[in-house]
Amino acid sequence: MTLTRRLKKRNQSDSVLTEHDRPDEQRNEEPKHDVHEFSEEAHKQANVAKKKVRELQYAKHSVYGKGRRFYATRRFIFPLGLLLGLLLGFIFVQPSDFHDFQTHLALLMDEFEISMPEFPALDLPQLDLSRVELEWRRLWSNIPEPWKLNTNGLEFTVGEKIAERGLSAKHPVVLIPGIISTASHSCLVRSIRGSYPGQGLESWSTSRDYRAFFRKKVWGGFSMISQVTFNRDKWIASLMLDPITGLDPPDAKVRAAEGIDAASSFIQGYWLWSKIVENLAVVNYDTNNLHLAPYDWRLSYYNLEERDGYFSKLRATIEGFVLKWVESPEHGRGGPDWVENHIEAFISIAGTHLAKAMAAFLSGEMKDTVQINPAGAYVLERFFSRSERQKLFRSWAGSASMWIKGGDDVWGNATWAPDDLDNATHSHGALISFRQNSPALEGEQGLFNMTSSAAGTWILERTPVSFQKMMASNYSFGIERDVEKLKANNADFTKWTNPLEIQLPHAPSMKIYCVYGHGKETERSYWYTQQQYEYDEIQPDTPSAVCSDDTADSAANCTSHRPPLDLPLARKTFIDAEYTDESVRPRIMNGVKMGEGDGTVSLLSLGAMCVEGWKRERWNPAGIEVVTVELPHNPVTTIPRGGGTTSDHVDILGSLALNEIILKVATGAAHEVQDSFVSNIREYAKRIKWD
Repeated sequence: MTLTRRLKKRNQSDSVLTEHDRPDEQRNEEPKHDVHEFSEEAHKQANVAKKKVRELQYAKHSVYGKGRRFYATRRFIFPLGLLLGLLLGFIFVQPSDFHDFQTHLALLMDEFEISMPEFPALDLPQLDLSRVELEWRRLWSNIPEPWKLNTNGLEFTVGEKIAERGLSAKHPVVLIPGIISTASHSCLVRSIRGSYPGQGLESWSTSRDYRAFFRKKVWGGFSMISQVTFNRDKWIASLMLDPITGLDPPDAKVRAAEGIDAASSFIQGYWLWSKIVENLAVVNYDTNNLHLAPYDWRLSYYNLEERDGYFSKLRATIEGFVLKWVESPEHGRGGPDWVENHIEAFISIAGTHLAKAMAAFLSGEMKDTVQINPAGAYVLERFFSRSERQKLFRSWAGSASMWIKGGDDVWGNATWAPDDLDNATHSHGALISFRQNSPALEGEQGLFNMTSSAAGTWILERTPVSFQKMMASNYSFGIERDVEKLKANNADFTKWTNPLEIQLPHAPSMKIYCVYGHGKETERSYWYTQQQYEYDEIQPDTPSAVCSDDTADSAANCTSHRPPLDLPLARKTFIDAEYTDESVRPRIMNGVKMGEGDGTVSLLSLGAMCVEGWKRERWNPAGIEVVTVELPHNPVTTIPRGGGTTSDHVDILGSLALNEIILKVATGAAHEVQDSFVSNIREYAKRIKWD
């Protein structure tokens, strides 16, 4: 009962009790006066009560809000989202885009089946955006070039400097891109026999499930972002390969995109090869003597030739990445002197020679995924989960070429590694480690800190049988010291991705240049943990698998029925992201033991073969000259991607020093490029057990 109702009831009771004692005149007048007084007091009491209720509610919200920062509230996030949207639009929308605004709008509406009502009686005029374009162009021109993501303010400067010396194009150039963020190469040739340019991946499937992707980039470009956002499951399915054949799954068909423009930038505003192409153009390179050789990096090298005839086309363009295929009498049939007669120089740009992404095979993770803030990690896991990344990565046979090579002889044992620091408190030799009293050790027997060899076996045991078969039939990751066996390996395609198991070609006049960055912390080894048990999702591997067709040519068509007493026997394994210790050396950040490198590839993988391995006759019998240039990572903090002094694994493509090296070699001034070191790679490489 509310306070007002109680007061009214009291008012009525008092009136009844006193009525018989009053004179007749007062019986008609005084009750009205009393009721009026009590009503006013009740009104005041009600107002006081409402005020107290509001105060209590405010205090409740204040207590609730103590744990929330201002930047976590909607009144901050919503304006921030608007501001970021406008900023991104300003960065990526160029003035010239306004010409096609209505066309893009019509295509977007058609894509999402949005129709506008027709008004036959009205003749609506076309939008005139010329004035908007003019004002946008004026505003864009007032922004300093270094602040634009698609430029760094240093366009054409290296080429102009080289051209002023009277140097011009001498050797035709073939550019070989990596997997967007992996190694890149350029090859200078003495003759040209055709062209096969391109980069990125685009869909050519005409099936109804993938028809929306037709001739659109599924890797690279804004079309990829659109598909990931609005059609994620189909996008993943289109990029995955058949786990048995390693080729296209049913109905899906993805191929490498073509054209130098496709490799100039990943998406509009994020440049890749454009800086190098611009500077080469200044010294008279064009499509007649500059070629980009793309490939579907998801495939194993064997399937690249089987499906796409890739290496046959590469021979026509004088490609120098997999030289052994060209020389092999069973494949390219180019003969032992083909490289010597056709290849002038080979430049490895941030080359991943010995290893890169072991954690991705085990748990679908890497440094970048575990070091993002909790909000970003939540969004990533909800939108593109760790298990989905793991499954997708394992389906790409080409990614397995980045598996760690050389074993413990190269990467160290349980207590020592070649690149351990002098005052290190723990060793990189343990590639995968577990903390004492970690949940990962509960109920486990024989689980211990693992070196590269043990870790490789442990990871393979946790992958599908189809992945293990693919690895065995396409790759080899050991180290071979016997010269006769090395000669025999030259004809074995499973050895060609491992520089420790084959010899360089017989090309004594060819030169190799290893150019990479140093000075940015890089993931080197890991702390792992395990959690609760879960069902093993690798169901097609079980003997009782039932397939939907008679041929059973695809594991995707096979399922296994769980027995009545089936137990979840697989454990979730992932990087121990909660473990951070910056007091130790090397420091540990979110379960990742940091080492030296270019931010993506470790220093040993970048430089060990260049400074030591290929200096030895058993791996370099022709005595090819190998020059190593390390570029220090000194980014300009006011420029989004570091400017011309960055040496990040991807952004190095815009480095002034790298562009100068490429142009000097291409224009015949290669003698000016000499060894240059900023790290201890020569000391580390000597510690490796080469013999």
